[in-house]
Amino acid sequence: MPEDIDEVEFSIFDTETTGLYPDAGDRIVELAALRVKGKQRLAVFDALVNPGRPVSPEAFAVNKITPEMLKDAPATETVMPKFLDFIAGSCLCSYNAGFDLSFLNSELKLIDFPAIDNIAVFDVLAMAKRLMPDLPRYALWFVAQKLGVEAKQEHRALSDVEMTWEVFTRLKIICAQKGITGFTSFSSLFAFKPA
Repeated sequence: MPEDIDEVEFSIFDTETTGLYPDAGDRIVELAALRVKGKQRLAVFDALVNPGRPVSPEAFAVNKITPEMLKDAPATETVMPKFLDFIAGSCLCSYNAGFDLSFLNSELKLIDFPAIDNIAVFDVLAMAKRLMPDLPRYALWFVAQKLGVEAKQEHRALSDVEMTWEVFTRLKIICAQKGITGFTSFSSLFAFKPA
């Protein structure tokens, strides 16, 4: 792994789901990722996933993903191996990593794949809390606004990935101002550690 964080490839990802609880059977309905290195966009992954169950009214109120949008979407057996290929050799990064990772691992378990545990995962929410400790709230759109990101949060996987990347990029600038540019120190501060 390169020591300079701008030389490290990150796959910034997000999920949209049928609800909040993978242990209760909630599933991923949309999975997106942006593979980046420094300020460079390398590749995009974006897929709807047929969950084989309804989207809860609460989840629909947020993501507006309808049954019609999902009926011809591929199943997790098709999407997850492609996603694993996409992220191979990169670090994972998301906003509230514990949530997204729990859903990824739940989907992997359903298709008898091992959980993701050999990839460094970074939580942009934890970065924001550590680097911007005085904010009254830490919703993605609010942090983005405070950092000067103009986009509006749409609660769709790819648009949230784009917003997370903007926030991540600006937080890395704050890191650099504090002298945190090496991957080792960056990891010790911000790598996701499961509870």
